[in-house]
Amino acid sequence: MRSSGCLWSARRTVAASEPFSSGLRRRASGMTPHELVRRSSGRSLAARPSTDPISEAITPYRQHREATLRADRESEDPLCRETYPRVLDSSKRVSVQKVFRNFNEYLAKKEAVTVMGRIRSRRIAGKNLIFLDLVNDFQRIQVMINKKCISKYVTKSAHRFSMIRQLIQVGDHIAVTGMATRTDTGHPSIEASQLPELLAPSLHQIPEKLMDSTRRTRERHVDMLVNRNVSDVLRLRAEITRHMRDHFHSRRFLEMQTPILAEDAEGAIARPFTTTSFTSRSKRNLALRIAPELWLKRLVVGGFDKVFEIGPAFRNEGMDATHNPEFTMCEFYSAYTNLRDLITETEELMCSLARHCQMAISKELVSLPPIDLARFARPFKQIEFVPALEEAMGMRLPKLSAEGALVEMMVLLRLAQIKLPDGEPKTLPKLLDQLGSMFLEPQSLEQPLFIVNHPSCMAPLAKSFLCPKTYQLVSARAELYVGGRELANMYEEENNPFEQRRKLALHRSLVSKPNGQIGTAVKPNDEPGPRPPVIRDLVARDKDFEESPEERRQRKEGRSSLLDDLGSVRPSRDDWVTTPLDKSYIEALEYGLPPTGGWGCGLERLVMLFSGAQRIGSCLSFGTLRNVLGISSPAEVDVPAKREASVTEASVTEASVTEASRRVASRERRAAKRNRSAVRGEGSGSSRRKGLPTLEGGSSATPQQEDWISEAADFRPPGGSTAVRGEGPKTARRKDLGASNRESSQAIEDLDPTVWKVDK
Repeated sequence: MRSSGCLWSARRTVAASEPFSSGLRRRASGMTPHELVRRSSGRSLAARPSTDPISEAITPYRQHREATLRADRESEDPLCRETYPRVLDSSKRVSVQKVFRNFNEYLAKKEAVTVMGRIRSRRIAGKNLIFLDLVNDFQRIQVMINKKCISKYVTKSAHRFSMIRQLIQVGDHIAVTGMATRTDTGHPSIEASQLPELLAPSLHQIPEKLMDSTRRTRERHVDMLVNRNVSDVLRLRAEITRHMRDHFHSRRFLEMQTPILAEDAEGAIARPFTTTSFTSRSKRNLALRIAPELWLKRLVVGGFDKVFEIGPAFRNEGMDATHNPEFTMCEFYSAYTNLRDLITETEELMCSLARHCQMAISKELVSLPPIDLARFARPFKQIEFVPALEEAMGMRLPKLSAEGALVEMMVLLRLAQIKLPDGEPKTLPKLLDQLGSMFLEPQSLEQPLFIVNHPSCMAPLAKSFLCPKTYQLVSARAELYVGGRELANMYEEENNPFEQRRKLALHRSLVSKPNGQIGTAVKPNDEPGPRPPVIRDLVARDKDFEESPEERRQRKEGRSSLLDDLGSVRPSRDDWVTTPLDKSYIEALEYGLPPTGGWGCGLERLVMLFSGAQRIGSCLSFGTLRNVLGISSPAEVDVPAKREASVTEASVTEASVTEASRRVASRERRAAKRNRSAVRGEGSGSSRRKGLPTLEGGSSATPQQEDWISEAADFRPPGGSTAVRGEGPKTARRKDLGASNRESSQAIEDLDPTVWKVDK
């Protein structure tokens, strides 16, 4: 009995899971047992209700396409024996670009060619003619499929032509073999001599327009297909990257790859991303690089006089229209180069980039706005930081190299009633940077602007000198601004190891105390510690700094107690200048770094400038970090079903029917139980004794309220949380979100959008 029951169950499963079972039975006699089992098992698995949330989001269009493709494969004479075939080698296969380039030659020889691409448009002209627009490598060509032409080469052409009309859709990748021809209007086309071969179908509809910002963010690949401006910006990015590489290669620069993971982040002032390495026996804390600067300068010390790198950099900071935690940096370093050489090189690179991008926009990237080449006429305007800031503010700045310069600057700003948009900073470099953003950077809105000779405290890795105009200690540094945005930063590298050590020590000491007062750094537990030496007063012009006795003693003994002490400095809340100092870089300088000029630029900033994009996310393949996290989040796996709701109603799956039946049966059992209680004359107290749900005040729940209570009692959120179990919100919060864990729970919820929250 058990075996016969199993056989009956198996037959019922196969029969119930065959929407095309009649055709399968007709062909069962001509199929091998292996094929029959394979097809039957594949159907039964496909028909079973799935608990996978992604499979539940299958749209009606996808169901129709899968059914059409499956019916073709199971037919007696299928058009596509494989839905995703391999591409075989063919000497006649050419690209669309090559077809246009040699079109007259193909037209004269009447030679058959094979073109592959994606269908972007499909037009049916009567019963015997189909027009397709095929796109390959961003080139579009028209394909004509004429029933009369195909009948010369294809048997059963009438039946196959009607089948191909239903099979291929917009978005499919196909291969077409035919002759080059021109339409009556002279449009270059390919007239198919064979039926198209399906290479990869599209199971989703590609919309003609895509305006929904949420869907554009989550389905960036669809956005690239629909909105040409998106793909043109990314293509321009590739053109800029290639041109910059060609520019440096033509000047005999060597492209290098430097480490991304290291024990300490170095080369710039920013909060790094940290991780833990388990590759060795003991765990080690690592950090993603924030700039490749120090690694490239080590290469210059090693004898590579001209090096550059285009690679990723990471900074664990906020996001806005021009900043993203992950971005691409381009840096080059050239030995025996001064600031004037760097400015000249920058002007040449920017002008050549403007011409190259304008040529690409005029020929291929037509959706992007044209570039005003007159705006990049050389030479670019230059202003000095301190004199220009004094002129704009109408006051003379104090001695910025003095220890109390920050306090004096804050007093002057308050007397002049100058309010900073970001609040009062705790360090002098941040204060000067804000003032430059307010008074100097807007001068670059009309034409490119170089801001040169920044105060030395703003560039601890650059060489310093005494300005003959202001007698301020300034650095040999320049920043390029275009349209109010910083594009490039360049300076003469500090190659004196003793001066470099002193500058880094001074820069790392400019942090705020924990109580908010302005001053030097403090050691943990507020214990006073030895302060690093400060810049001595400058009484003579271009006078070299001399080593103090303490510094000379440390150098002779080969010790670095000063650097060890700085490693334990308490960091500020808004500064990350107190990360451990890489002492190996100071040791590398002791081997001799030649006079070197360094240059750095964010690649996304250049793309924004030449493409006209207003946000950095448009210049990244998949948007900012916020967009990337949204793409990988499973919170909206049913987006395709919601998207197709306006086209056609979503079909009710077997799983949803089963769930609805279970709820109806449960509701009927509860109703029957209430009827029995009513016949017996039992009241609310009896309901409580019987275990039926009751409301506050002792009254019995209505049937609808009982359904809500029952569903809430059966509900279990992901991750095993007990925050929602039919209990009151206050009780749930007391159980799961204690006072000691509220802040950490909130932080986790902010980071992970899939964490369930308890509604108030």
